[in-house]
Amino acid sequence: MTDTISAIATANGIGSISIIRISGDRALQIAKILSKRQNFSPRYATLSTIYDKENRLIDETIIIYFKGPNSFTAEDVVEIQCHGGFIVAQSILKATLDAGARLANAGEFSKRAFFNGRIDLSEAEAIAQLIEAKSEDAAKILAKQMKGSLKEFIEEVRDAIIHILAYSEVTIDYAEEDLPQDLVEQIQAKLDELYALLKKTLIASKSRQGLMQGFRVAIIGKPNVGKSSLLNALLNYNRAIVSEIAGTTRDTIEEQVKIGTHLIKIVDTAGIREANDEIERIGIQRSLAAIQESDIVVALFDASREIDDEDRKIIRLLEENGQNKELIVIKNKIDLPQTFSCDTLNFDLELNSKDDVSMLVEKLEDIMDKSNGSDEIMLISERQIAAVEATMKNIEEAYEPLEFQELEIFSFHLNEAVKEMASITRPFENDEMLDKMFGSFCLGK
Repeated sequence: MTDTISAIATANGIGSISIIRISGDRALQIAKILSKRQNFSPRYATLSTIYDKENRLIDETIIIYFKGPNSFTAEDVVEIQCHGGFIVAQSILKATLDAGARLANAGEFSKRAFFNGRIDLSEAEAIAQLIEAKSEDAAKILAKQMKGSLKEFIEEVRDAIIHILAYSEVTIDYAEEDLPQDLVEQIQAKLDELYALLKKTLIASKSRQGLMQGFRVAIIGKPNVGKSSLLNALLNYNRAIVSEIAGTTRDTIEEQVKIGTHLIKIVDTAGIREANDEIERIGIQRSLAAIQESDIVVALFDASREIDDEDRKIIRLLEENGQNKELIVIKNKIDLPQTFSCDTLNFDLELNSKDDVSMLVEKLEDIMDKSNGSDEIMLISERQIAAVEATMKNIEEAYEPLEFQELEIFSFHLNEAVKEMASITRPFENDEMLDKMFGSFCLGK
């Protein structure tokens, strides 16, 4: 990596400042060309004007020079802080390119930091996800991972597997002799302990994925039950059309709202019923998909109407799709005469969605806060989860050869387990995977 890269490191739009980041062997030289200054002290902010290749003034800026390896990428890095705005930042970026840099690819700064040993993959993924954190709890978890908490956990698990593997490797040369039974039992006990730890971590991580990705809340019910009114009340403005005509909402409506410390996505679904209209039927199919994809399902029932086949269909959907989801069952329109009755439903709340929905807000906040009630290490990506699942599978497959003292096969599975765990932090052998992962990062990161 001998070329020097440059990119805008701040988001597009109007703001007080924008930052252009340069990394590589020629970073300092480019800063000198643009500023017409010869002296920059590392880690000192220097007020300096910036000029383009035609010697025209672009802006008055702050330039900070980070001498490698004491920088994010472990290379020479220069950050130019200019006045915010699309035109100024783009003009300075163009000037860096004219002076010899090339435009960085998405995630290339983080990729260089990885290859130069400044961060491992778990820390890189934490950086990428911190930028898009959907809750304060998620930000805290990711900040800990940036400091290496997951890396420490991975190393502990890896060392434990290697320790178990050592028993096998040492005795392979003495394969003609049977292993002492108590030694086999000790190895099995260590495998059981390790497997239980990984399983606990995996379950905790999957149950807390809403913290990372943002919780999805689906509002379901039959037509005209008050779903759109509930959405409008949660958003505190009229996002969805409210009408006495059944079937007004013919597609899913998605909006984001902050509840407590969480940024959540609320999905108002089309009323679920038998529909003859093709467009409405498609909307209902999307509603069913929204239920399956959600973390929390809010089911509304009309207290002012007797139970009917459409209500029973909603109840069946809850029974069929309610596993591994948080359910909030609400009796709505309680300001009207009460005629709804169902022995199989346990209502969590009773309210009028056109008035006060504070009880529902408190219930949602309580559910989401509880999801972070664990201090377990958390896996924050599908890649990390897949690696732990593969590790557990190799441990499972190691039990049988251990029982029959087929030590070569036992060692093979444990070696594969070590590789899978190591892949979470530093999988050198898969360049394609690394390109794909870092390519999903923000430009300038």
